[in-house]
Amino acid sequence: MNRKVKLRTLLIGGLFTLFFIVLIGKIYWVQVVDAKELIKKAQAMWERNKILQPVRGSIVDRYNQVLAEDGASYTVIVNPTAIDKLKNAQTVVQVLSSILNKPENELMDMVTKRREEGELSSWVEVRSEGWKIDAETADRIAKALNLPEPINKQANLYTHGVYLEESQKRYYPAGSMASHILGYFDKNGKAVMGLEAAYNELLTGKPGHISTTKDRMGYELPDAKASYEPAEDGKTLQLTIDRNIQSYIETALEKSYNEWKPKSMTVVAMNPKTGEILGMANMPTFNPSKYWESETKNFYNHAVGSQYEPGSTFKLVTLAGAIEEGLFDPNDKFQSGGIAVYDRTLKDHNLKGWGKISYLEGLKRSSNVAFVKLGYEKLKPDKLKEYITRFGFGERTGIDIPGETKGLVRFNYPVDYATATYGQGGVSVTAIQQIAAYAAIANGGKMMQPHIVKAVLDPKTNEPVQTFEPKEIRQVVSPETAAKVTEYLEQVVSDQEIGTGRNAYIEGYRVAGKTGTAQKVIDGKYSTEKWLITFVGYAPVEDPKIVVLVLADEPELHGNYHNGGLVAPPVFKEIVTQSLRYMNVSATVKQELSGIDKKVVAPRVEGKLLIEAKKDLGDSKIKYDVLGKGASVVAQFPEGGTEIGPTQRIYLVTEEKAGMDLPNLQGKSLRDALAVCSFLKVNCQVTGEGYVASQTLSADEGGQQVTVLQLVPWIDLEKAKAEAAKLAAKTETANKQQPANSAKNSDPKQKTDKKQ
Repeated sequence: MNRKVKLRTLLIGGLFTLFFIVLIGKIYWVQVVDAKELIKKAQAMWERNKILQPVRGSIVDRYNQVLAEDGASYTVIVNPTAIDKLKNAQTVVQVLSSILNKPENELMDMVTKRREEGELSSWVEVRSEGWKIDAETADRIAKALNLPEPINKQANLYTHGVYLEESQKRYYPAGSMASHILGYFDKNGKAVMGLEAAYNELLTGKPGHISTTKDRMGYELPDAKASYEPAEDGKTLQLTIDRNIQSYIETALEKSYNEWKPKSMTVVAMNPKTGEILGMANMPTFNPSKYWESETKNFYNHAVGSQYEPGSTFKLVTLAGAIEEGLFDPNDKFQSGGIAVYDRTLKDHNLKGWGKISYLEGLKRSSNVAFVKLGYEKLKPDKLKEYITRFGFGERTGIDIPGETKGLVRFNYPVDYATATYGQGGVSVTAIQQIAAYAAIANGGKMMQPHIVKAVLDPKTNEPVQTFEPKEIRQVVSPETAAKVTEYLEQVVSDQEIGTGRNAYIEGYRVAGKTGTAQKVIDGKYSTEKWLITFVGYAPVEDPKIVVLVLADEPELHGNYHNGGLVAPPVFKEIVTQSLRYMNVSATVKQELSGIDKKVVAPRVEGKLLIEAKKDLGDSKIKYDVLGKGASVVAQFPEGGTEIGPTQRIYLVTEEKAGMDLPNLQGKSLRDALAVCSFLKVNCQVTGEGYVASQTLSADEGGQQVTVLQLVPWIDLEKAKAEAAKLAAKTETANKQQPANSAKNSDPKQKTDKKQ
C-alpha cells in the first residue's frame, strides 16, 4: 500500500515538475526568443499607423499656367453581395453603362461575380472604364444612384452596393499640348517619358505618417501618445515654355501635317539670347490623359531623339566658316551645275545649275556647287570639320529633357567632306542641334545651351527654391561674322524672285533663314521620292526674339521636290508672325541690306520703247510688271528717281490708264495690291488679311464698279488660289452655256411648242 502511494506520489510529482519545466521554457521562449516579433504584433493591434500620401508637384509654363497637376479621382467599386440583397443589379448596370460607356454584359458579370468557393464577392473594381475617373464623372454616378455625401464614404459599399474610392490622379488640363515635353503618369502610378520621368523624384515628394494608440475594440486611448510626420508635397516645375507660343506652334503644325501627310513633323522655338525653349511639338502626338488610346509611334520626341541628314540648312556652318576665315566674297563668280570631287560629280539640286553666278546668288538659290567650292576647296576639310565641331554637331546639346541623341559626324572618304558642305553624306544631326546653331548666329556668334526647365518652385509659396540660369557654351564665330551671315540669310528670305526661303517672308518684319530639302537614304541609296524638308529662321533680324525650326519627314510632295517650299516655310511664317505680335514686337521695318541688295533708285523709263525699258530694268536687276499691250511706256510706278527696296517691283503702263483693266493681283501683298489700284485709279475694296487670293468685280450702292480683293494668310494662299481658279472656270462654263439657252428660248417655234 505504502509502495503504491509512493509510486503515485512520484508520478504526480514528476508530471507537475514536467509541466513547470515546459511552462518555464514557454515563458522563456515568449519573453526572450520571440519577444521582438510579438511586440511588433502587439503594437499592430493597439496602434493605428496611416501613411499620408504627398500631392505630386505641378508642371507649369513660364507664366505659371498649369500644364500638369494632381487632382482628386475616383475608382468605381461594386459589392455583388449587397447588390444581391438590394435587388438593384439592373439599375446599377444601366447607370454605370450609360456614364462609363462600358458594355452592360461586362458590368452584369461584375455585379454578380462570385469567389472561387461560390459565395458572392464583396469588392469588385470596375476596370478600366471606372478606374480613376474625374470628379465630374463621379458626381454624375453618385447623383444617378442617390449616393449620400460624401461620395467617397465607404459605407455606401454596403448600403447601396456601389462605392467611389477617392485617390489622386494626374491631370493635363490642355489635353495633348506639350505632351512630348511632359510625358505622362500612368494608372499604375509610374512616370513615363518626358519631364514626368526625368524629374519624378522631385515631383513625387515624400510620404508622411500618423500613428495613434487604440484599445482592443479599436477606439483611440485618451492619453495615448501620437506620432505624426507630415507628407512633403512634390515641388512645382516651372518651364521656359510659353503656353501661347506652344499653342501657335501646335495649331500651325497640325494644319500642315494634315495637308502634307508626312511620317512625322517637328517644330522647336527658342529664345536665341538665353537658349530657353519657348515651344516644342511633334506630330503625330498623343493625349497624356488618354495615353492608352495612342499608337507607340506617337510617343516619340523627334526634336531630340531623331537624327537626319539635314540638307541645305547645314550650309550655315560652311557659310559661317568661310566668312570667319575671310574666304567669302558675295560678288565673286563660279560656274554652277556640277563639280568633280575625285571619282564623283556633285550636282546642284536642279542638276543643270544657273550658269556662271555670284556666290550670293548661289546662297539664295541654295547651290550645292557653291558650297562645295566654299567648304571643300577654300575652307579645306580640316577647317570644315573644326567648324562643324564648334557648332556642336556630333555631341549632345545637354538639353534637360530625356532621350537626346548626339547625331553623327563621320568622314570615311574625301567626298564625304565635300557632301557635308551642303548637309549630306558624313553628317547626321538632330533638330535641337540645328536650332542651337542658328540661335548662335542670331545671338552674335554666342552659343547658348538649350534648356526647358526655368525653376523649381515651392508648392505652397510659389517662390523659387532653385533656378536654372542661361548657360553659354562657346563663342562659335565673331559677332562681325554672325552679323554678315544674318545679312545674307535675310536675303534668302527677302528676295521674292530667287530666294529659296521667300515663302517665309513676313510683311513688316526682317526675317533671316534657310531652307533644306534633303534626299533620304532608302536601302543604301538616295531616294528621288522621299525627302526631309526643313526651314530654320529667326526674327526680327535687328534684334532677334525668336528662332524657329520646322521639319517634315517624308511629306507627300507629289513627285515634285520644289513643293518642299510650301511645307516648312509657311508654318514658320504663321508661328513667327503670331509670336512677334504676341511679344509686342513692332512691325516696322528699317531696310538696311548690304552689297548688291541695298536700296536703289528706280531708273526713268517713261517715254521709252518697252524693249529699251526692259533692258534698263534688267541691267539694274529690278523686277517689273507690264500693264497693257502697247509698245512704249506711257507711265511708270514708282516714278523714276524714287528710291525702292530690293524686292519692290516697277509697273510699266503701255496704254492710257483710263479704262485699263486691273491686272491679275493674285499673290501680291496688300501694300503692293493697293499701290497698283491707286496708280490705275481703280476703286478697290479689301476683305481678309494677308495676300491676294482672288479679285472680283461688283457694284457699290452708287452703281460704280468696285474690285473686291479677297486676302488670305500666306499659308492658305495656294489653296485659295486653286479654289478661285475652279470657281472662275465654273463661271466661264456657265456663261458659255447661257447664250445658247437664250437663243433656244427666243425661237418662236420653241415658244409655240411650250404653249402646246
